[in-house]
Amino acid sequence: MTLSTLTKHEAKTRSDLLEVQRYDIEVDTTGLLEGEVWRSTSTIAFTCSAPGATTFVDVAMDVVRATLNGEDVDVSAAAGGRLPLPALAADNVLVVEASTTNTATGEGILRTVDPTDKLVYVWTSLEPDEARRVWACFDQPDLKAPHRFVVTAPSSWLVTSNGAPESVEDAEADDARVWTFPDTPRLSTYVVVVNAGPFHEVRQQHDGYDLGFYCRQSLVPILERDLDEMVTLTRQGLAFFGERFGYPFPQERYDQVFVPNLGGAMENWGCVTYGDGQLFRTPPTHAQRAVRAEFIFHEMAHMWFGDLVTMQWWDDLWLNEAFASWAANWGMAGASEFTEQWATFLAAFKRTAYEMDMSPARHPIRSDVPDVSSAMSNFDAITYVKGQSVLHQLVAYIGEDAFVEGLRDYFSRYAFSNTRLDDLMDCYSRASGRDLSAWTKAWLDEAGTDVISLVDGELVVETTDDQEPRPHRLDVAVFDASGDALVPVGRSSHEVTGRRTPIDLPEGDLRLVNAGDYTFAAVKPDPTSLRLMLERVQQLDDPLDRALVAATAGQLLLLGDVAPRDVSSALTRALSTETSPALVEPFLGQALQVADRWAPADESPGLLAALADAVVGLVDVPDARQAALRTLAASASTDEHWSVLQAAADRATDLDLAWRMAVRRAELGDYDEDVVRRLLESDPDPDAGMRRLAVLAARPDVEAKEEVWRAFFVDYAVPASRETLVLGSTFWRPGQAELLAPFAHRYLEELHTLKGGLLNQGLTIRAMYPLGAGDESFLAAAEAAADDTSLIAYARNQLRANSFVLGRVLQARRL
Repeated sequence: MTLSTLTKHEAKTRSDLLEVQRYDIEVDTTGLLEGEVWRSTSTIAFTCSAPGATTFVDVAMDVVRATLNGEDVDVSAAAGGRLPLPALAADNVLVVEASTTNTATGEGILRTVDPTDKLVYVWTSLEPDEARRVWACFDQPDLKAPHRFVVTAPSSWLVTSNGAPESVEDAEADDARVWTFPDTPRLSTYVVVVNAGPFHEVRQQHDGYDLGFYCRQSLVPILERDLDEMVTLTRQGLAFFGERFGYPFPQERYDQVFVPNLGGAMENWGCVTYGDGQLFRTPPTHAQRAVRAEFIFHEMAHMWFGDLVTMQWWDDLWLNEAFASWAANWGMAGASEFTEQWATFLAAFKRTAYEMDMSPARHPIRSDVPDVSSAMSNFDAITYVKGQSVLHQLVAYIGEDAFVEGLRDYFSRYAFSNTRLDDLMDCYSRASGRDLSAWTKAWLDEAGTDVISLVDGELVVETTDDQEPRPHRLDVAVFDASGDALVPVGRSSHEVTGRRTPIDLPEGDLRLVNAGDYTFAAVKPDPTSLRLMLERVQQLDDPLDRALVAATAGQLLLLGDVAPRDVSSALTRALSTETSPALVEPFLGQALQVADRWAPADESPGLLAALADAVVGLVDVPDARQAALRTLAASASTDEHWSVLQAAADRATDLDLAWRMAVRRAELGDYDEDVVRRLLESDPDPDAGMRRLAVLAARPDVEAKEEVWRAFFVDYAVPASRETLVLGSTFWRPGQAELLAPFAHRYLEELHTLKGGLLNQGLTIRAMYPLGAGDESFLAAAEAAADDTSLIAYARNQLRANSFVLGRVLQARRL
């Protein structure tokens, strides 16, 4: 079935016409225990402001029967995911019975069979307009209504929805139970949920909340291992956001459900779902724990920003995602053990926004979205990462007190309703006493990254496409480098307006522009500062300053102003003394990427070996040991490196490390099938087959590459998680470019036939772009494909962004 996409005009017409009173939705999941059938009956009560008018209801299913105000509706007219409705009364009740067998692709719903115990799990994830795939509804964000669910499920299953069940009773049919849930608050159709399966459940009562955690049975030991930490983070987040927003989460029940094969997470009201890749199979490193904490805080922030107050239309998608991302870092830094989260964000994640915003894929944070399919092309680093960076700049621009006051005003005014950007900015203007109209236009309606340099006592701003410079509130830190240490001389704040802003600074040798990382801009240091930054980064006391040096080096790679060898050497030096858990792994990751992917082929082995030498020194640092061993496994080049790795793997019986070593050996031509077989037999992870695929992906062997290719593009057998991205980078080894050239061009062909939901498609598109191995021929083909309108908009944008980076990689290899 080819589905119609809802246009902005259609949505406005329908919302002007209708007001939805409530949804009563009956769901039958019993057909999923051994089959593929999901059934639902949706009863919608709504009013019409112009009796006699007509409209349509969204239902991308097989419609069995429908009635409007007791009269049959012609279901044969259903097409494109829409059922036309006859003339409406002032008050209406629509009942639609429907079913679907499309339960294996992750389009709104996914049925998964755990390979270890054959147990079946089902989840729904309905953003942006996937609710129509599981029940009939008016599927747009501004037609909010209470939802009441009654779910029939096999008797061995648990069911979770947006609140606590009112009752669970035996069904009339054998071996099934009926779960009845109370009315939700007024919610948009995309943030309600039904999950079902034989989940393991843990409940704890804390601070007036009933906290639930769920996972599949094969991952119970992993959930139990990390439960205390996740409970602590949940309590910290609910308390912090409730107090800072002046609006405690208004529901006692708060569930977090870890489900198989979900690429990311979804902010369903009171019942967040996460891909269970967040239940790390090996005890997680500090960075992995921080990533999971960011997920927990991000999805929780959505309870306020997105669920409680929702954008009217998808052109304000950034209001949801950028705010939740910013709030996650803000909350982690202010309420959890991850107090240096802003340094981690700068060192590990902000680079992705610069890459896209400097590329031809750049777009304004806020842009016109003519239809829902266009909205999905903006689920990217500009919306999430640049968006939260811009909010961070706004906090610096108006002050945190005014920012918080504006948020409290916003939530109290608009709870359970829909808003536009102007509503939020008006709240900030009232709180700060500043006219923010020019700030809003400059930051949200213009694409591209400003480049700031310090020249002869002036901050000079270069812009994209000759735009007017944005207003920037930033700090400059000055250091004296005349002795053996970098000595701070002064740190000052400045509001930058126009192309040149004179500033007064104390005398010094090293000048860090954008110290504290308050604004979103690339920085071009003066030659002396650049040399000192790269040579003496390890002497900077503040983790944010060290993160800024690493981030600036990454920007300069994109600008073509620094050679990979210089960045690699600087990061290797920094790692020799780095002690902050917030920075060790981001620095390791960036150093590995520069030495492996950016460096020319004749320099890469030497840079990797130097990195591995430095990493050996971190193996004995407790907080860095695990991450150091993983990086060493990816860069091992000498017998000493392998000796250190083998000793560590033997001492701890570390399966994760053993798999990583097998990947590196396979890349170097030392594939041992017996080792892989033994690892597979001894690994209890239900997704252990993916570790075997990673070993095959690394091999310089056509047959091995073909098997991985089939898993991605034919069998759709790669579970959606962050490991999907790792598997892709393992496949595209830079040293195997000649072998991989035919696969690179096949990638462009596969983009036309991708299946599954947006999140899973997006992961595959990003993971399998040949960033490490593409050549000039592929780059030209990819740039041409980005103009192919038969591809989905998301794929075209990712092609533009990744091709920009690949072009800069190829250019950097010539420096």
